Amino acid sequence: MTRNKYGDIFLSAKSLTREFGYGDNKTIAVNDVDFEFHRGEIVSIVGESGSGKTTLAKMVLGLLKPTKGEIFFEGKPRDISSYTKRRQYWQTIQAIFQDPFSTYNIFNRVDSVLLDCIRLQGLKNIGKEEEIKKMKAACEFVNLKFEELSNKYPFELSGGQMQRLMIARIFMLHPGLLIADEPTSMIDACSRATILDMLLKLRDEINMTIVFITHDIGLAYYISDTVYIMEKGIIVERGTADEAILHPKSDYTKRLLGDVPKIYEPWDFSRNKEKAV
Repeated sequence: MTRNKYGDIFLSAKSLTREFGYGDNKTIAVNDVDFEFHRGEIVSIVGESGSGKTTLAKMVLGLLKPTKGEIFFEGKPRDISSYTKRRQYWQTIQAIFQDPFSTYNIFNRVDSVLLDCIRLQGLKNIGKEEEIKKMKAACEFVNLKFEELSNKYPFELSGGQMQRLMIARIFMLHPGLLIADEPTSMIDACSRATILDMLLKLRDEINMTIVFITHDIGLAYYISDTVYIMEKGIIVERGTADEAILHPKSDYTKRLLGDVPKIYEPWDFSRNKEKAV
């Protein structure tokens, strides 16, 4: 198994393709894509709407079946052919989505959302006291008070609280890989920074791989170890953040960078990244 400075390859893909429709109406959403995600690595997949990045994320999560190609999990072909195998896979691969309002079942209270995480871990008959202890610890990690959330429905929470609750779920599950699909696009700037800090703290604590799905090339540069740029279902640029964004080879990447407001001179871009870190 290949290693880099982050760790073993946790998840990879070869010639991954997803098609929708047939004949003249066929659309190739993801086209012959290869990738490698290492343990503890922060990866960004960047592209405009319709570039295929969310379709790629859904295949990684096992929510869409590839038309062609294969995904490898911990060095072996991924097998999610049964409910039991999918459940085991989802213990290790989790996601945070863009719209917190559509993430939750509106009929389930917050307690049920957190208890589902305990069940997914396979913890049974641990007792009510231990369950509450785990739920409190998860809420405290994201600066929420379980007592203020208990018995509430998700729609009674603010968008920021719902995003934090999703991270509390991740804290409880301790997945090996997290897909974060535009996780901060619907919240204010202050909450956005807090959410990112929490995700990075989780990465540091449990050596979790984080894959950000984003259209924000600036965000990708500041937080990522590795960047993949997607255009019309194809990976057109890949490399370290500095390689892909400061020294792009693809015309598409150059165009994305051209759309970024010119707040700093080019040589200030990398210097301000160092300040942010």
